[in-house]
Amino acid sequence: MPKPLISILTPFKNTEKYLASCIESIQEQHYSNWELMIVDDSSTDNSYSVVKSYAEKDPRIKLLKNAGNGIIDALRMAFKNCNGDYITRMDSDDIMHEDKLQTLLDGLLKHGRKHVAVGLVKYFSKEGISNGYARYETWLNNLTKSGTNYTEIYKECVIPSPCWMIHREDFIAADAFNPNRYPEDYDLTFRFYKQNFTCIPCDKEIHLWRDYSTRTSRTHEHYAQNYFLDIKLHYFLELDYDKNRLLTIWGAGKKGKTIAKALVTKGIPFYWICNNKKKIGKHIYNQELHSFEYLKQIENPQCIVTVANAEAQKEIRNYFKEENMLSFSDYFFFC
Repeated sequence: MPKPLISILTPFKNTEKYLASCIESIQEQHYSNWELMIVDDSSTDNSYSVVKSYAEKDPRIKLLKNAGNGIIDALRMAFKNCNGDYITRMDSDDIMHEDKLQTLLDGLLKHGRKHVAVGLVKYFSKEGISNGYARYETWLNNLTKSGTNYTEIYKECVIPSPCWMIHREDFIAADAFNPNRYPEDYDLTFRFYKQNFTCIPCDKEIHLWRDYSTRTSRTHEHYAQNYFLDIKLHYFLELDYDKNRLLTIWGAGKKGKTIAKALVTKGIPFYWICNNKKKIGKHIYNQELHSFEYLKQIENPQCIVTVANAEAQKEIRNYFKEENMLSFSDYFFFC
């Protein structure tokens, strides 16, 4: 029986320094029946020539030029031209462990359709990894080990963009890369969640995630915090908001204000509570801020929490527990 073909979708732009190690890590995979659909997104360095030199020697590498502009257009082109039974993505500056493709494929072959295979990731950098990225790596990997990724989906992107694999038909059912919404990896994660695709638990570190100062996720406006909040609120209102319950925002910092302003613009009624004594009683966007104790006066509320402080989050979780309120039904942490 022939082995299924895996399509690896990889956009690249000005990653000349890293492309060789990326491509060679793919060529060194234990699983060999793959095609690399690698798309040049208007590089101005020598990236195209680097990839071309590999493509000329390895027919599994299909080099394309982006007919549009930006990473979403590049990913669309890669998917349109691929032939694989299974779809995965790779970043042009990262490195695969040699058993990455086999590990992800084994999970899907075992569990079948309507599943997403994920794996553990490890950040690496010449300059060292910041505490923030180290915490994100630990948090993300803990979710992946148990396959409970969606339980924290409103906090951060819970499926690493270069470390997932899915059956082709399921990817199409999730609308592939058609939505023109950034960050595209976070939006795709929400669409996997929307389709109720189960994340397959994995305890293997299979992807090395490179960090450096000019990485797209650090520098491009599409990965700024306001874009993340827009996606969170968009999918919350579509998938988890109960119009028969009273919506409440907990927190009046920058994120709380952004969510509140968006709800006002959309004409969605809400209450606003916080722990900051200096803000209680004031009006922002014509909305009065109440003490968190006001929550007890609201019948059957549904709460969005925008408080980022870790210790404050613990206290808030304890409060919800005392009130017999349940995560992902009665309250949602947006940070």
